Amino acid sequence: MELKYELRNGWKVIDEMDNMKNAMQYSDEYMDFLNKGKTERRCVKEIERLAIEGGFKPLEEFSEVKPGDKIYCINRNKNIALFIIGKKDIEKGLRIIGSHIDSPRLDLKPNPLYEDDSMGYFKTHYYGGIKKYQWVTIPLALYGVVVLEDGSSVEINIGDEENDPVFCVTDLLPHLAAKQKQKTLADGIEGEDLNVLIGSIPDEKEEKDKVKANILKLLNSKYNLVEEDFISAEIEVVPAGKARNVGFDSSMILSYGHDDRVCSFAAVKAILDTENPEYTVSAFCADKEETGSEGNTGMHSRFYENTVAELINLQTIYSDLKLRRAFSNSKVLSADVNAGYDPNYPSVYEKNNSCHVGCGVCISKYTGARGKSGTSDANAEFVGEIRSIFNEANVAWQSGELGKVDEGGGGTIAYILANYNAQVLDCGVGVLSMHAPYEIISKADIFEMYRGYKAFFNK
Repeated sequence: MELKYELRNGWKVIDEMDNMKNAMQYSDEYMDFLNKGKTERRCVKEIERLAIEGGFKPLEEFSEVKPGDKIYCINRNKNIALFIIGKKDIEKGLRIIGSHIDSPRLDLKPNPLYEDDSMGYFKTHYYGGIKKYQWVTIPLALYGVVVLEDGSSVEINIGDEENDPVFCVTDLLPHLAAKQKQKTLADGIEGEDLNVLIGSIPDEKEEKDKVKANILKLLNSKYNLVEEDFISAEIEVVPAGKARNVGFDSSMILSYGHDDRVCSFAAVKAILDTENPEYTVSAFCADKEETGSEGNTGMHSRFYENTVAELINLQTIYSDLKLRRAFSNSKVLSADVNAGYDPNYPSVYEKNNSCHVGCGVCISKYTGARGKSGTSDANAEFVGEIRSIFNEANVAWQSGELGKVDEGGGGTIAYILANYNAQVLDCGVGVLSMHAPYEIISKADIFEMYRGYKAFFNK
C-alpha cells in the first residue's frame, strides 16, 4: 500500500538544515533526563533544576508580573507548570503545551512485605495499562518516598547505580509451564503474581519470618524505616538500567518512560528557549494521566486553573470572567505520544493514517477509541493553524491515528483542556512497544517535536 501523501523524512530535514549536531546533543540531554527522572517526583525535581538554570523563579516570589517574567509552580512534588508572561494580557489567552510525567509501572501495596519458603517478597499493584507478562524476569529498581511516623521523609533509590542490587519478578520454567502456555497473554501472568523478589538471608535470632525480619533490619539500618511506615509510602517499581542507543547508527533510543516524558522534556526545552513571547506561554507536566487524570495531581485537578488565576491576579484586577476568557482564548498542544507504525504487526494499523517512525512530529486531530469515544476532536481551523506554523518553521511533521478504527485506541489530556473551550490538538511522537518496560523512539522525531513546540511558543 502506498501512502496518500509523501512522508517527510525527519533525518533529511535535520541534515538539510545542518542540525545533525544539535539533534544528537538534544538526544543526549533527553537521555540524561530519562535516567534522572524514573518517577514523576524525580522528573519534577529535574525540571525545576532546569527551570532555575533558565532564569525561572517560584510563583510565590512575585508580587506582580510583567511581560518577560519567567515563573514556575509545583504541586505536591508531582506537577510542575512553567510560564513566561507575554506582551498581551493573560485574558487574551495562553499558548499551552500540556504533557504528563507519570508512566506505567508497579506500585508497592500498603502492606507489601511478606515471606514465603524462606524468600522475601513485595506485593505490588500495577499502575496504568501494562502487559503483565512483560514485567517478569527483568531487572527492576525501587524509587519513592517514605513518610515516617515522626513526619520526616526518606527517599528510596535502589537499583540503578553500578553497585546496587536489583529486584525481579520470577516466572515459570518452560518445562513446568504447560498449563500457563494454554492461557491467553492477558492471563498468563496475573496481577497478584507480580510479586517482587527482594531477599533470602534469614535472621537466625528470630523464631519465624526470619528473612522478612532481616530485610526489615536492613531497611531500618539504612532508612530508619519500620514495617508500619510502608502504609505512608509511595514506592514505585520500575525497570532498572539507563536509556540506551538502538541500532548500528544509534538513530533510536530504548528506555523506560518515553510515554510521556519524551513530550514533557520537549515542552520544557521549548519554553526554556523562548524569550519575550507575544502571548503568555506555558509548559505543564501533569501526573496520573495513565490512570485517568483524576486526583489532586491529575489534569482534572484545579491546580493549573488556580495557578493561572493567581497570575491574572498579579497582572491586573482579578475576575472570574477574565479567567474564563483566558482559557477560552487559549491554544493548546496536548503533548502525548502516538503508536508508531510497527512492520512486525501491520494488521492493527491503517498505514495511510499511521504515525511513522523517523518522519517527524505527529499531529492527531482526534484520539479516543472506536467511535472517537473520549476525544476532543480538534476543529479544522486549529489543525490548519498548527500545520502552517510547522511548515513555516520547516518542521518535519505527519498526521496519524492510534491504530485501526476497531482495534482499540487511547486518549490523552486533550479533552480536559478542551472542556474549558480552549483550542486543543494532540501532538507528539510515534513510539514502538508503547507501555512496555522499555520503549523505542526515533531521535529525528524527538528533535523535530522540540522544534515544532518551540515554533508554537514563538509564533
